[in-house]
Amino acid sequence: MAYYFGIDTSNYTTSAAIYDMDTRAVTQVKKLLTVRPGERGLRQSDAVFQHTRQLPELTEQLFSQNTYHLSAVGVSAFPRRQEGSYMPCFLVGEGTARTLAAASGLPLYRFSHQEGHIAAALYSCGRLDLLKKGEFIAFHFSGGTTECVHCLAENGEIRVQLFAHTDDLNTGQAIDRIGVMMGMQFPCGPELERLAAQSSRTFRVRPSFKDGNPSISGLENKAAQMLRAGETPADVAHYTLDYILAVVDQITRNAREKFGDLPLIYAGGVMSNRYIAGEIQRRYGGFFAEPAFSSDNAAGIAVLTALKGGAL
Repeated sequence: MAYYFGIDTSNYTTSAAIYDMDTRAVTQVKKLLTVRPGERGLRQSDAVFQHTRQLPELTEQLFSQNTYHLSAVGVSAFPRRQEGSYMPCFLVGEGTARTLAAASGLPLYRFSHQEGHIAAALYSCGRLDLLKKGEFIAFHFSGGTTECVHCLAENGEIRVQLFAHTDDLNTGQAIDRIGVMMGMQFPCGPELERLAAQSSRTFRVRPSFKDGNPSISGLENKAAQMLRAGETPADVAHYTLDYILAVVDQITRNAREKFGDLPLIYAGGVMSNRYIAGEIQRRYGGFFAEPAFSSDNAAGIAVLTALKGGAL
């Protein structure tokens, strides 16, 4: 039996996963980093410290479930596969992976956090065939990234061409800032989604776009204005989701116009929102990962490691 180990130490989640080649199943463990009440994020030094404490605990938990004779180790070593893409929090996972691979004589494969998100979504949707050889459009909407990319994949190698992105606030950042504004605990996505469901209003929103790229900072400003004007928190939450839905909708239409009817893959914590996912699937189809594989996770890294090792 062959097992492939994946690690991801993103800005807000520590995670580790095993891909079992025989059963094609992923076993993963993960834990959110702690953010103090009222704060909207973490300094990188705090994230590094928490990962340093949590990763050994999660690894022990994972390996206590079974005896795994590993064939290779994989890790997310940087946010995106592009020059200058770097965050210190990924050094914790990379250092652990390097140590394990060197001590065990195992191959070590480095991937981007974004590639891990894409692979986890494809695994969750039953479309790993696209990673072996395929062309598709992938969305990665989270607290750290708001991008749409054109992907060409072969044997786990993903060539990514940026199609649309935000130059200001990311969608996940907007959700968290607006949530904290209304007294929610960071990260605010699940609580904001529950609150929005209490609103009976649906907002017709036209987000600001320039050269095909959306502006998200206006959403935070609009939410603050609505609260000052006495709008209910439930309506503000629903407006927030309708704004992001409109952004996803417009970029999807633009991508279809440019690339044609390619498979659409939606990943990232923001895309685990049931309301947004339901509306986009109704309008365009597309593949959305289950929440456990949409938010930050190491599952995609474990899958990519198996592909790189020639197991799939």
